[in-house]
Amino acid sequence: METEVLHRIIKSGALRVGITGTQPPLNMKNKSGEMIGLDVELGQALAEAMKLELVLVESPFSNLLTGLEAGQFDMVISSMTITPARNARVAFAGPYLISGSSLLTRSELAKTLLTQASLNSPERSWAALEGSTGEALILEAFPLAKFVGIEDQEAAVAGIAHGEIDGLVADLPFVQFQIVRNPELELATLASPFTTEPLGIALPPNSPLFSNLVQNYLNTLEYTGQLIQMKARWLNAGEWLSEMP
Repeated sequence: METEVLHRIIKSGALRVGITGTQPPLNMKNKSGEMIGLDVELGQALAEAMKLELVLVESPFSNLLTGLEAGQFDMVISSMTITPARNARVAFAGPYLISGSSLLTRSELAKTLLTQASLNSPERSWAALEGSTGEALILEAFPLAKFVGIEDQEAAVAGIAHGEIDGLVADLPFVQFQIVRNPELELATLASPFTTEPLGIALPPNSPLFSNLVQNYLNTLEYTGQLIQMKARWLNAGEWLSEMP
């Protein structure tokens, strides 16, 4: 029965949230190995509202939707864009943040990327998380460039610094975070993101009661200003930067 999803979650006493843990500042691990970030705080707020224990289940980004469909977790909060293709597979609550796919690259290279042709060149290599909207953008907009599928965005940043790849297409908050965090790498982005994307909470298909409850709680966090405070805390370079390894 469709109604069993919410009843099962309440009965279990836990809210299992699928998350990568590698998408700062939305989700990442601090020096102590503790998961922190906007996605984590949002998950905690939802769990507390439902009087449930928050259980974070780490997974590669490319496995998040299949894991949700298989029942490995109850929802996904991991910088995931709401798209028609994804929404055809699972439900979404939100959006809780408006972001966009942006390019992270070396400063000297960014100065030369002024045209579509300069981005869509066989000489260029662009990386993105496998299964992400960044991957879809590269394959569609820059088919002549080399696409490099990755599971770890942090490793891709090192690849940019070492000249192994030319750039990474990722969510704007991640790109901005890396530029601030690594001034010695002389990283940069373009004048504006490639896209505007709504980030949402992925939920099991055929779970109308659970989806309705999550959306209502999300609306409450928005209306009371709590969600705005969360965004300000994590999207601006704050005290949490000192907690990063």
